[in-house]
Amino acid sequence: MPGLDDSSFFFFFFFKHQKQYLFLSFLPANEDTLFNHSSSLGAMSPYRCLCALKMGWKLCRAKAASEQEQSHMAFLSHDISMLRLFETFLENTPQLTLLLYVILRTNKAEPSQGVGICTAVLCVTWSLLDYHQSLRSFLQDKYELSLCSSFIYFLWNLFLICPRILVVALFALLWPYGIVVHFPLVWLAMFFWVNMQGTDFMESPGPEQLYRAMVAVILYFSWFNVAKGRTLYRSIIYHSFILVDSILLAVSWLWCRSPSDEYLYLIPVVSAALPCYVLGLVLRLIYYKWLHPNVRSKDPQPVMPSCSLLSCRGW
Repeated sequence: MPGLDDSSFFFFFFFKHQKQYLFLSFLPANEDTLFNHSSSLGAMSPYRCLCALKMGWKLCRAKAASEQEQSHMAFLSHDISMLRLFETFLENTPQLTLLLYVILRTNKAEPSQGVGICTAVLCVTWSLLDYHQSLRSFLQDKYELSLCSSFIYFLWNLFLICPRILVVALFALLWPYGIVVHFPLVWLAMFFWVNMQGTDFMESPGPEQLYRAMVAVILYFSWFNVAKGRTLYRSIIYHSFILVDSILLAVSWLWCRSPSDEYLYLIPVVSAALPCYVLGLVLRLIYYKWLHPNVRSKDPQPVMPSCSLLSCRGW
């Protein structure tokens, strides 16, 4: 199903932008392009990555690349990063949560599983940083992240995502069928919230609802802005909701677990989840207060960046 959602979203996106972006000589005809994408049945097709590599190699060898070619390369890079983000939260993050649930259920962990969990968490966080960097590179009126800003951005996302995945896995450990109810309810709340913000990324209502549904899945695990303008109040509402929801999940596990079970070692881990989440929020405040590119450039009115798909298309 996640792969089908990615593919459906790509088809809508393709038909919307094919005339605008399929104009360079290295790209095949529209019919061949559509065939290659449709045969991949996934957002991250090797063909599309190959197109970006060919374009990048072409620009590296060119003595003076045109502004049109540079803009198109930035679009390709951002397009791949955007779809990688969808793939991460529609496939990899649920699989990571499932893997953690299986390890907790069996109470056994192979070294390879531990390495896999750590690697997966880092990859999920990296996808957020990669998307944000590609977004700021694509938008010509945005300053790019420095090394220090990127590091703090990576850390605060890491500290916010880890507790969320942990409490969801613990709740599933206590009530395996409860998560079947919890996820649709939270997803539905996020879906309505995205609808209230009035996104207009797609040109027709049907694809727009699919886009909002996919964004709601991301919001189940992590913050993702979908509207223009300042995001301070929307961020406060979102993090307050997720914090309360995560606390309820953790308290449910602590309250209903058997006192004599074999999961006593998880109590310190669960207790550290709240400070970890708060630390992530503190790092985010530090980032926007002192390390944001607009602040570093002495912008008189720094705003929190719109990490949304619609802003990167120029709407």
